[in-house]
Amino acid sequence: MRRPFLFFGSLFAGLGVVLGAFGAHALEARVTAELVATFETGVRYQMYHALALLVVALVAERRPTDGLLGAGGWLFVVGILLFSGSLYVLTLSGIRWLGAITPVGGTAFIIGWFCVAVAALRGRE
Repeated sequence: MRRPFLFFGSLFAGLGVVLGAFGAHALEARVTAELVATFETGVRYQMYHALALLVVALVAERRPTDGLLGAGGWLFVVGILLFSGSLYVLTLSGIRWLGAITPVGGTAFIIGWFCVAVAALRGRE
């Protein structure tokens, strides 16, 4: 279970740096300040949850059969794709209805954190 979270955490963190640089240097001349802020929110939440995935990978090393821990990690992956991804596409395309997808990703983040919290309470270390 550790390998996918280490992979996705590292991938999303690296992409977060790339997208953050893109937002800071290339995006400002193309979209409104409000859309730049929207894009930056996507990058920020992506980076938070990429780092959380790396922590999940480390904990999964000691608890490889913990289903709630795994569920939390996968919900972070889904949250990044839906929450941050929808904000990126909305910013770059201007398609406003994509904002309706963003809360689904946010909900995945929240449920993921609760899964990790319950896994911590059930831990036997």
